[in-house]
Amino acid sequence: MGNDARVKDLFKSIGKDTPRADAVDKVKGTARFGADIHQAGMLHARLLGSEHAHAQIVSIDYAEAEQLPGVKAIVTGEDFPKADMSGIGPWINDNMARGKVLYHGQTVAAVAATSVAVAEAALALIKVEYKPLPVLTTAEAAMADDAPLLHDHLEKPPASNVYATENISEGDIAAGFAEADIILEEDFSAPTAHQGYIEPPACLAEFQQDNVSTIWTTTQGHFIVRANVARTLGLELSQLKVIPSEIGGGFGGKGSPYIEAITLLLAKKSGQPVKCVMRREEVFRRTGPGSAFQGHYKIGAKNDGTLTAFQADFSFDSGAFPGAPLHGGMDTIFRCYRIPNVEVNGAAVLTNKPMVRAYRGPGGPQVTLGTEVLMNELAKKLNMDPIALRQQNAVTKGDPGSVGEFREIGFEACLEAARESEHYRSEVKPGQARAVAAAYWHNGGGPSSVAVHMNSDGTANLLTGAVDLSGTRTTLAMIAAERMGVSVDRIHASVGDTESTGYNFVTGGSRTVNVGGQAVTMAVDDVLRQLAERAASGWNITPDRIVWDQGEAVNPDNEERLSIAAICRKAPYTGGTISSTASLSVPSDISPSFAVHICDIEVDKETGRSQVTRYTVVQDAGCAVHPKMVEGQFQGGAVQGIGWALNEEYVYNNNGVLENPAFLDYRIPLASDLPMIETIIVEVANPLHPYGVRGVGEAGVIPPLAAVASAITNATGALMTNLPCSPSNVWQAIQNQSQN
Repeated sequence: MGNDARVKDLFKSIGKDTPRADAVDKVKGTARFGADIHQAGMLHARLLGSEHAHAQIVSIDYAEAEQLPGVKAIVTGEDFPKADMSGIGPWINDNMARGKVLYHGQTVAAVAATSVAVAEAALALIKVEYKPLPVLTTAEAAMADDAPLLHDHLEKPPASNVYATENISEGDIAAGFAEADIILEEDFSAPTAHQGYIEPPACLAEFQQDNVSTIWTTTQGHFIVRANVARTLGLELSQLKVIPSEIGGGFGGKGSPYIEAITLLLAKKSGQPVKCVMRREEVFRRTGPGSAFQGHYKIGAKNDGTLTAFQADFSFDSGAFPGAPLHGGMDTIFRCYRIPNVEVNGAAVLTNKPMVRAYRGPGGPQVTLGTEVLMNELAKKLNMDPIALRQQNAVTKGDPGSVGEFREIGFEACLEAARESEHYRSEVKPGQARAVAAAYWHNGGGPSSVAVHMNSDGTANLLTGAVDLSGTRTTLAMIAAERMGVSVDRIHASVGDTESTGYNFVTGGSRTVNVGGQAVTMAVDDVLRQLAERAASGWNITPDRIVWDQGEAVNPDNEERLSIAAICRKAPYTGGTISSTASLSVPSDISPSFAVHICDIEVDKETGRSQVTRYTVVQDAGCAVHPKMVEGQFQGGAVQGIGWALNEEYVYNNNGVLENPAFLDYRIPLASDLPMIETIIVEVANPLHPYGVRGVGEAGVIPPLAAVASAITNATGALMTNLPCSPSNVWQAIQNQSQN
């Protein structure tokens, strides 16, 4: 537990538990989240959802609603401009139906009024006539030969609701299984799951006909919001500014917009600012959860534990529009192990449900369920320690990765740390069982931009376009302080809007501190270059001779020193204020993280109730810039994965209506449900980052589905392959096992 002394002792700022920059505001309640944004004269928006999961819209009559006092604007899908959507088709505006509805609750009309109550009353006066169509609630049903097509343009041969497929084929799969002494084969499934963010989507929009319109919103990517809304409404990017608020959780679910285009269109039509805040039921019915999954797995190995072959066919339920994490699943499914013969086929399928969004390591938890459960079952068949089996087959430096060969990676170090941990070496308590699971996550890349502006007192303002989900303002400030040789309190980091800073990709995929941190070092290095030039000009030496020591420029000829503050104080008279910007784009898949989880569980065989009694997360952080926040990421991912494994699922009836659209019925883990999640931070430096950083937000959510399922299997003797492991499902599996 805790941080490796190598990192902690090597740096002045990095590796220390610096107070979070946003902590005081959030504790005091003064931080402004999406619903806290107000404008004088603003209207309130409410959304009318479809009562059908699949139906033609015959007509929408809102004449009576328009006459209600206080109603200022009503829009439907027909009010959206029919802009050129080449290459996108009807996908772009997934939350406002046009022509037909594709999931229950999809917005068919929206009202802006002087109060929420008036807007609600107006919704009740809108009359919508539907012609119901057949409803597809599962990917299996949607892939049937006689399944109705959700989108007209899919009628082109070959007509199918399968909108995307991917394949991995390596070696000779038939020969690989022929070489195997043991072959295991099973079907697996995982349900649709909500990210569990507490703050509902909320935004405020102000339209300016001849100027720049503005949207204030809670989002993981305000540049993504700007691009989507601008294209949906036929605006130039320069005509729209998006300002991100503080965000009350996202985990991938707020990586793309829901209500922003509708709200801005209402603002345009009404001529007044409009605010829209989703209610909890709407969040469940209309926003994008994590994708449901089903797959068939087959794995082969020799008697000595060497893996010979791996085969899988799986599908992701995408909901009514493309969004399934197919590539993430394909990239993750067997990446932890050296397997010479592989055949994997994946599909993304449209169904009559809301379009799915990312959920922390998107695709990874689902596909890893089958891989890791079979690895545990294989270890039993071979009478091998499950970690030893993984160590024998673990990928290492030089092995093929998703992009070229792996560089320095920490999987072997994680396995060893797990095997030598106090948890794994301890005796399993009577009545309990233990299991392990491992995971790979590629870590995201993409573009990031930052700006560093020096003040006359030597302090610095660091401006980033990356939304702060988990304290990244603090960690980026720590990297800047380390690079500059000053204390962290000399750096003030903030998140800029789409006009004040360069383009940044969405905050997600464990990319922000990795890619953003590299941009910070580039900008700070340029600032130091300018500072050196100013100091050198006064000493009549060349800038390359300047030595930096603890934030001071040193003249090597006479040891004279100049503080950054002293240089900045004279900057207006020696060439102007010192500042710098930096932008870069980093490929994904080149700085991966690995994790190993250990789960102890107790199962009441009479009721099927399962209780996690001990849990340890081992993960490679590369360099733990802020150890406490890293541990928090490990723990948070584990808790979400445990919830997905044990209880969480969207329950739809045959008509495509979600039956548990609230946290009362969709139950996420409470503190009382779990033990303290133990953490072990491994630090195998990422060679492509100046401080060795790897992302830490994704890998932690991937192993729990398999770790929990395997632990329950070990406790009951009933193989758990279909999640969630709810009491009723576990009890039924036990009954089925006893009858066989």
